[in-house]
Amino acid sequence: MNPIFERVLHSFNQQTFMQTLGAQLTGAEEGRVTIELPFSEALCQQQGFLHAGVVATLADNVCGYAALTKTPDGADVVTAEFKINFVRPAIGERLVATGFVETMGKRLCVCRGEVRAISQGQSKVVALVQATVAVV
Repeated sequence: MNPIFERVLHSFNQQTFMQTLGAQLTGAEEGRVTIELPFSEALCQQQGFLHAGVVATLADNVCGYAALTKTPDGADVVTAEFKINFVRPAIGERLVATGFVETMGKRLCVCRGEVRAISQGQSKVVALVQATVAVV
């Protein structure tokens, strides 16, 4: 296992909320992280889509963890701000969220991310995010 993945996984495993959702860290390399979530009716809103709060949580986490991959050992990160656009309903067998570092400074990191719904081998973007992450 690569050291970046191990570092992100250690933090990810401490997030009980992500465990409650059933999310899994599936990839982590410098400047890029992927988290997947299987569809669950328990996480849906009244029309049968995965709830926007669930989608936003995945988007927030992949951006934060992408930023973490670029920080020195011993540093941590917290989200300072994020903007999300929901572009279609989150319907599918699973969601795949990917976060990327755009710029990294000493104290702030700007990231972008996307959340895709996977259904019958088809992948469609359901949300786009831009986040500012603070290094602490």
